Amino acid sequence: MSWQTVVDRGLELTVVGSFTRIGYTVRRRLFDWQQPSPSALEGRTALVTGPTSGLGRAATDELAALGARVILVGRSAERLGEVRDALLGRYGVDRFPAVVADMGSLHSVEAAVAHILDVERRLDVVVDNAGAIFPERTIGPDGIEATLATLVIGPFALVAGLLPLLSQAGGGRVVAVTSGGMYTQALDLDDLQLNADPYSGTRAYARAKRAQVALMREWARRLPAPDLAFNAMHPGWADTPGLADQLPGFYRLMKPILRTPDEGVDTLVWLAAATQAQTLSGGLFLDRRPRPFDRVPATRLSAHDRRCLWERVIELADVPDPAPDG
Repeated sequence: MSWQTVVDRGLELTVVGSFTRIGYTVRRRLFDWQQPSPSALEGRTALVTGPTSGLGRAATDELAALGARVILVGRSAERLGEVRDALLGRYGVDRFPAVVADMGSLHSVEAAVAHILDVERRLDVVVDNAGAIFPERTIGPDGIEATLATLVIGPFALVAGLLPLLSQAGGGRVVAVTSGGMYTQALDLDDLQLNADPYSGTRAYARAKRAQVALMREWARRLPAPDLAFNAMHPGWADTPGLADQLPGFYRLMKPILRTPDEGVDTLVWLAAATQAQTLSGGLFLDRRPRPFDRVPATRLSAHDRRCLWERVIELADVPDPAPDG
């Protein structure tokens, strides 16, 4: 084991040292990170959900800077227009189509998929970033608890619907943005919609993120690399409006050492664009290195659990199985 790996693992054990700017800065130097070529995504198309602020906006800017055509998918036509106008002003080329869609509505996701399949010729990268924390238990338009709908069911339906286009060019990649909170929560497969326990928005969010990561592993098992790559990435603790709004006490305490949004999405961009990342699939990454899926044994999902989760998500999404087992 190299001394760099020893230092990296030591940082990982501290949590704070790993998830803050400290971990990003140390690891960048330890492993001599190389940035993707400035033209790494020229001629390729990426789709980003939730591209109007925070990590989604940073990811959009970085992918655009690498030459990608970036499909902007979000709920607000006005905010999407502002991002699109800013990108057009910066690059002077119309390669930033906006698609209005609510990831918490299956009808909206279905319409977005149909539109994208109709107008786009290729799709190389899907970034599953959109998220929301609901302070009270809310039922979405499809009768599904809103956190699960927005973070799990809608994104699953999106990827399933776009799979023919994503598979067409070869080497397609799906990157899901997760959260450290998922390490703290077990997933009750018999109560995905949180009917039994007293509702907590942050707990619902963390459980949905755990389901999201488990599904990335199941996608990767059913559709292995190198033709397609499915990975989750943890951005660490980044200075975003969502963090400031939802966890104000934590935000004030940690603000001096929070990562910038650009630092938070570095691994996302690397997974989307780097040549060496094409053979990586089914992992959870932080700072360009695979990390454990679990920190607490009681939260672990078995292979059987992940298959059961897949089946229940298909039922809730009301879509044909996009990757039948075996």
